[in-house]
Amino acid sequence: MKADIGDPRKSPVSAGARRRPIVSGTQHMVVAGHHLAAQSGFSILEAGGNAVDAGVAAIVTLAVVQPDMVNVAGVAPILVYLAETNEVVTISGLGGWPKAASVEYFEREHGGVMPEGIARCVVPAAPDAWISALENYGTMSFGEVSSTAIRLAEEGFATHGLLAARILEYEQGYRRYPSNAEIYLPSGRPPTPGELFVQKDLARSLKYMADQEKAASSKGRAEGLKAARDAFYRGDLARAITKFHEENGGLLRMEDFESFSVAIEPPVSTTYKEYEVYTCGPWCQGPVLAQMLNMLEPYDLKGLGHNSPDYVHVIAEVIKLAYSDRERFFGDPRFVDVPIDSLLSKDYAAARRELVRDAEAWPQMPPSGDPVGFRSIGDDQLPEPPATPLSDSDATLEGMDTSYACVVDRHGNVFSGTPSDSSWDGVIVPGTGLSPSTRGSQSRVDHAHPSSVEPGKRPRLTPNPALIAKHGKPIMPIGTPGGDAQTQSMLQVFLNAAVFKMDAQSAVEAPRFLSQSFPNSFAPNQYYPGRLNLEHRLGSGLGKALEARGHKVCRLPDFFWRLGAVCTIVIDRDENLLQAGADPRNESYAVGW
Repeated sequence: MKADIGDPRKSPVSAGARRRPIVSGTQHMVVAGHHLAAQSGFSILEAGGNAVDAGVAAIVTLAVVQPDMVNVAGVAPILVYLAETNEVVTISGLGGWPKAASVEYFEREHGGVMPEGIARCVVPAAPDAWISALENYGTMSFGEVSSTAIRLAEEGFATHGLLAARILEYEQGYRRYPSNAEIYLPSGRPPTPGELFVQKDLARSLKYMADQEKAASSKGRAEGLKAARDAFYRGDLARAITKFHEENGGLLRMEDFESFSVAIEPPVSTTYKEYEVYTCGPWCQGPVLAQMLNMLEPYDLKGLGHNSPDYVHVIAEVIKLAYSDRERFFGDPRFVDVPIDSLLSKDYAAARRELVRDAEAWPQMPPSGDPVGFRSIGDDQLPEPPATPLSDSDATLEGMDTSYACVVDRHGNVFSGTPSDSSWDGVIVPGTGLSPSTRGSQSRVDHAHPSSVEPGKRPRLTPNPALIAKHGKPIMPIGTPGGDAQTQSMLQVFLNAAVFKMDAQSAVEAPRFLSQSFPNSFAPNQYYPGRLNLEHRLGSGLGKALEARGHKVCRLPDFFWRLGAVCTIVIDRDENLLQAGADPRNESYAVGW
């Protein structure tokens, strides 16, 4: 399939303008949030594994080398394209609230707010997501794909700059619990770049899963994988986690672990011109990307000019509209009636597009629409959230964690995965190296909100892997860290490649903007009406033109990692060419052949 997207031979960006070279290949490719994760996935491909084997290897490794932003006991939503059946599937990789959780519990015990620490933990989902991916779509064992991660945890790796900066930023969070400080503050202080970072307890936990698999492997691969899963959800690890929770005010219990399984389901999708866009369901924010593209489809974006005042204004307003609908409708579809088909319809996009005003920005989050009636504004609105005070010099962006990895193999299979969960706001269970998922931070202590706390209910997740296809064949897996920046950054990178024909590396390096004119997904849900962040290199002229339309412009440093660190691979099967984009805003790296 001819990609006709991000072709380096047609890119308007000269080679000298890129911070990093384009990594190209003809056989297989891995792009991940850290070079060791990319190398881990690539070694699996070289050993004969497929994209799923390599993708799982990469995201398990990310949980070791980016432990401030990815967690072995965290979340790991995955999207897979299967070349043999020409099928796209998703694996939720997201746990639900314990049976003991409720709005009433948080009102009674925590004053109606979502506290940091052990109370916000939901069932860890990443291990089940890894093993489900291997069991259904991979070819290798858990022990094989986790071997690099185990070694890096046991022997250590050189602390990289972002890890050192993050631990320093959240030092007080890590000091809160001795089990956290023991790992993240060796010698009583944050590690500096280049120091060896060792996680021996985490290595033992992963090795326990691999050993249990090996012991059962004589009964076949499936039994081995089941044993690895049971080691986490029914064995010593589950018992250690739940015993610690029971003794320290947490809510997780053995029955929550034993009854848990990830969901494997079809993606949601839309089209943008000649492209198909696949995301996970509305239990995460993935469909926001599809909504934004639906609204943007009729615009002559190329004619508006890349990052011109008209271009940035239109996209910023569309972002606000889509995120307003996210706030009003998105939640766990097993508990909330999410009108996803209507939300992604072209008729509804046309109705919402009527609210985009050429010369005037919405000064706040716009009202949500009525997707069932295809009306631009619905009758049933959530209360306007209180604004968060903001000084002109304030350049903070809250709630940023997560990483990403994508893989394309020689058979045409594609893996897109967005593992996540921070470690500074949770508690490491002593002796395990594991901090159970604190993703409860993305639920609300409010029965009226679609992402309210409820036993078994999944929080509305920010991590959202995606895949772009053309005429039914994949051409671009894409994803990023960044909380609420994720779909905004993914949108801009895709448009850079598809509309402006930038090569993949230039598309991820191009300057970005970010709206915050909606409640942040993470507690305490900061809200900055009208705020639009611009990377400094977008220029003062653009900022002034946008301010004249009513945007509250805030300038951010160039290549600021909190604006997202997008990884992608452009697939051109007609030319037998794979082309990577690895965002220098983070530690992202590509390896291919």
